[in-house]
Amino acid sequence: MIKNYNINEGWIEVKEPIVDYYGTASLNKLTYEVIGACFDVHNELGHGFLEAVYKDALEIEFKKRNINFEREKKYEICYKGITLPHYYYADFVIENQLILELKAQEGNIEEHFKQVINYLAVSKCEIGFLINFGVESLKYKRVLLTK
Repeated sequence: MIKNYNINEGWIEVKEPIVDYYGTASLNKLTYEVIGACFDVHNELGHGFLEAVYKDALEIEFKKRNINFEREKKYEICYKGITLPHYYYADFVIENQLILELKAQEGNIEEHFKQVINYLAVSKCEIGFLINFGVESLKYKRVLLTK
């Protein structure tokens, strides 16, 4: 069965958390909190650190905000009932609803966008974000899984 994805084509530059609607009120609130946490981390650290530094800082923000998450969650891939030897690690899975993929690099990171789609496919989460901390103003792209 082929899944449909609603893709936000442009990068969204974040100066402050954006209120947007993602389906349910609880998912909307969660995405607002997660983007707000990313904004706070970027506002405090700026750009130029390694990706791992932003992940560590986000863990602190998520704990402070009582957001349930798993870091580096492993997803196995099955083919005709057989688990394949290759697998995915999602940077963050937030409350089993949201995938967060972080990057900390300048320039084009479009090649990582398909990662988010793959993570949504294996996780069955509803929404994914590709967040770039490596630029002067925090930017993100979102992918919505539509049924």
